[in-house]
Amino acid sequence: MAALDPPARLGLAVSGGGDSMALLHLAQQWGGADLHVATVDHGLRPEAAAEAKLVAQEAQRLGLRHVTLRWQGWDGRGNLQDQARQARRALLQDWAAGAGLGAVALGHTSDDQAETLLMRLARGSGVDGLAAMAARRETDGILWLRPLLGFGRAELRDALRRKSLPWVDDPSNDDPRFERVKIRQALATLDLDPARLSETAARMAEARAVLDQTAQAAARAIGRSEAGDIVFDRSGFDALPADTRQRLLAEAMRQIASSPYRPRLSALQAALAAPRATLHGCLITRNAKEMRITREAQAVRGVIAPLGTDWDRRWSLTPPQGQQSMGDPEIRALGPTGLALCPDRVFWHLPRASLLASPAIWDGARLIAAPLAGLGRDWQVQPRPFTGVLAELANSH
Repeated sequence: MAALDPPARLGLAVSGGGDSMALLHLAQQWGGADLHVATVDHGLRPEAAAEAKLVAQEAQRLGLRHVTLRWQGWDGRGNLQDQARQARRALLQDWAAGAGLGAVALGHTSDDQAETLLMRLARGSGVDGLAAMAARRETDGILWLRPLLGFGRAELRDALRRKSLPWVDDPSNDDPRFERVKIRQALATLDLDPARLSETAARMAEARAVLDQTAQAAARAIGRSEAGDIVFDRSGFDALPADTRQRLLAEAMRQIASSPYRPRLSALQAALAAPRATLHGCLITRNAKEMRITREAQAVRGVIAPLGTDWDRRWSLTPPQGQQSMGDPEIRALGPTGLALCPDRVFWHLPRASLLASPAIWDGARLIAAPLAGLGRDWQVQPRPFTGVLAELANSH
């Protein structure tokens, strides 16, 4: 683990299972990092509270700070495991940002790597889906580390047994209703070697890196960023290979929506074939000259952030120097009501759909500023810079 060069302040995501409890104890050997521990309680099993308590007790024994993060968002609809995974990532993301942590370590193993590869293979995934889970990946300013990818699940539990260290087994890990459990059982039945499958995933990751380089060069040549939108030259985009088109659009939507995941390939292909589409919280429009990806207004209609914090996980707004805040201002989407209060269209440098989803300062029903729509142009409004294959986009204002 020391080879991963941890930051000074490191978060550990520990569920109480064998893998993450091994992570908790191995991290003690990680040379002087200030360790913080978090457990996500999804509220789906009565045992979860006791498991979080076990982690809290073990963290306390080791002299580490611990917090339990609770999710209450499950409404009984949709894909439970997918929603729980996304909620877990969002809770950990907010916890890390609030605690000033430079990185969060996760307890994924080579077995998780192999299971993920087979799950994605069964779904017909391409190179990106089959590529290995990265040992290091930065999203939204947080570095996610997976220091246990070189270890198998069994050897980690053997290490815990030798030291008489506790862990719990989640019964859902043996529930055949879940896709990952079916894949895990298939691995055992077919006597497939997780280490060899992990090697295949690593080779796919190398192929993905080459495809990303091609996409980055294309983005630099035909793309630009404009006040949080991404715009591609239409003819240049349409002339690209299919994989490059899909890669650019998927990454544009992922970053604009501040999502850790890209959309499914079938949905992505449908969006590419349509003159106008909504997908992944984004709006994709085309005309004869360009293709534009912007935030979908409906996706941010209920998003609220206090002034001084990031809105929609990517926008910051700063009042004019010396201006005192009146009332209780907050950042919300401009929306149709706000746009109607910005009638001077000479300052509308973005399409209407983009303005509807743009950040604005409100005090109750009173619109204070909407810089991208020309109201309060002395306010500073800044989207988070694009990264990865989109990092070298030209800026237009």
